[in-house]
Amino acid sequence: IQCIRTAASGESAWTRDELRRVTGALATPRLTADVEVPLTQRESEVLRQLAYGLTNKEIAQALHISYETVKEHVQHILRKIGVSDRTQAAVWAVRKELV
Repeated sequence: IQCIRTAASGESAWTRDELRRVTGALATPRLTADVEVPLTQRESEVLRQLAYGLTNKEIAQALHISYETVKEHVQHILRKIGVSDRTQAAVWAVRKELV
């Protein structure tokens, strides 16, 4: 009951330590520039093409693979390097001097 009253008053019902544990477990780790990311050779090829501004369809044609395969590679790349979209992945690739 006290928790409900605390939350209703606009205060946090969690202690700082509890919040730190919960948010730390849910946070997506951000990779620093010096961390090596184990991209496969094909993922690296897809990432380079993505960084050059090609669409998934264009990447598929350039690498002679299916559109669906490109989509899968892009999702794996985003997850591995810890970014949420293609633009961030392209910036990451440039910073890592992959293009």
